[in-house]
Amino acid sequence: MTLQIEASDVIKVILQFCKENNLTRSFAAIEDECQTSLNTVDSIDSFVSDINNGRWDSVLSQVSKLQVPQKKLQDLYEQIILEMTELKELDVARTLLRQTQVMSVLRKEDEPRYLKLENLMGRIYVDARDLYPGTTKDKKRAKIATELSQEVSIIPPSRLMTIVGQALKWQRLQGALPDGAEIDLLRGVAVGKMDEEEKCPTSLSTAIKFGKDCHIECAKFSPDGLVLITGSVDGFLEIWDTATYKLKKDLSYQASEKFMLHSCPILSVNFSRDGELICSGDQSGVIKVWRYRSGQCIRTISNAHTNGVTTVCFSKDGGQVLSGSFDTVIRIHGLKSGRVLKEFRGHTSYVNHAIYFNNGQQILSASSDGTVSLWDLKTTECVKKIRPPQRHAADEAAVLSVHPYPKNIDHFVVCNRSPTMYLMTQEGQVIKSFHVEKDEAEDFVAACVSTRGEYIYGLAADRKLYAFQMETCRIEECMEVSEREPIGFCHHPLQ
Repeated sequence: MTLQIEASDVIKVILQFCKENNLTRSFAAIEDECQTSLNTVDSIDSFVSDINNGRWDSVLSQVSKLQVPQKKLQDLYEQIILEMTELKELDVARTLLRQTQVMSVLRKEDEPRYLKLENLMGRIYVDARDLYPGTTKDKKRAKIATELSQEVSIIPPSRLMTIVGQALKWQRLQGALPDGAEIDLLRGVAVGKMDEEEKCPTSLSTAIKFGKDCHIECAKFSPDGLVLITGSVDGFLEIWDTATYKLKKDLSYQASEKFMLHSCPILSVNFSRDGELICSGDQSGVIKVWRYRSGQCIRTISNAHTNGVTTVCFSKDGGQVLSGSFDTVIRIHGLKSGRVLKEFRGHTSYVNHAIYFNNGQQILSASSDGTVSLWDLKTTECVKKIRPPQRHAADEAAVLSVHPYPKNIDHFVVCNRSPTMYLMTQEGQVIKSFHVEKDEAEDFVAACVSTRGEYIYGLAADRKLYAFQMETCRIEECMEVSEREPIGFCHHPLQ
């Protein structure tokens, strides 16, 4: 099989080379002739910051050089017009509304929305509630920042020269990439391909068999979906090729049976955002950080917790590890120093799950004390403690996990040990509930949300996986997935 490379990616690498070397005329000529945009900004963090802080002149200047879907451009321009109206900068607002192509298209496609903006500009007094109904200016900015940042390519510097160097190395190191994999030249890695339409599973595809005395405690797909890592009760971390679900033997350390290893059962595992690092936590409270490609342990945090590490998660930049434990404490550890950087106390029972939330500004945690807690990352204070609905007033069902909802940054899915899962807000309001409608329904033991947010999956103690349609809250599919009592599952990032 041959490796396939998109022609547009080649053009983008060449464009980047021209830009970095100030070949402005070449850059313009290639971009015009090929009708391909580099679609990048100097700094994604600065770009997001400009949007969140309303520096619209800088934002518009950068967006003008990007290829962005029409709907997202309309949302951006609408927000700027509303803010200019609020500031009484009506000349600017009218110019944007009446003299830009984006808003001209909006007028043809959605005239009521266009006329509403005209009406707001014509009022003598405008209340902020009329400008941002049901939300706030900051939340709308944050949503727009998230949407636009998804359209921007994050490209490491000097990609062309790096790719040439890698090509020489790959000729010496055969098997560095899976056969038939697509290559993203801009990032220099093999990538999986996302399904065009999100569908729920209808049958069991394959199974990985383990020995009688060994079972899996945790599992996680890599961000590109090309591999699955499992952590077992015998302390082994093993990486599986998702094309075959066999051990990935093109990793030299696995081929020679030098596996990543803990001295006791592994309870949690996760990948860094770029897929290059792995962190794992075990029953004794130890956390280890590994390099995926070499299997080398680059950091051992021996006293990360005083009891088993139930959850681990990398920060966005991969420099810190967030962890939770049976010892009721949540901690953030520095990867370079191995020291505890921050500590979050307040849960009165096991911490079952903890994640970064709200663009990394907060921590969201789930505990066996029956609560979900929202923590301020800077101060480590608990800003909100939420108790999901219980079957009976005296119940304190353990909250097993929390999952961000892709379609709304303020919402998350809660799974507690009951037959019902919930979509909730940061204020604790239940938006939707997902329930198995049958007598003596078994409790859910694990949950997750599909990549695009179309489905929510619940794994129940009756060994069945329930797929709920997020929009209708109805069960679309139900299938038995385990011969024994299940303890967890994970979702492929692209399928």
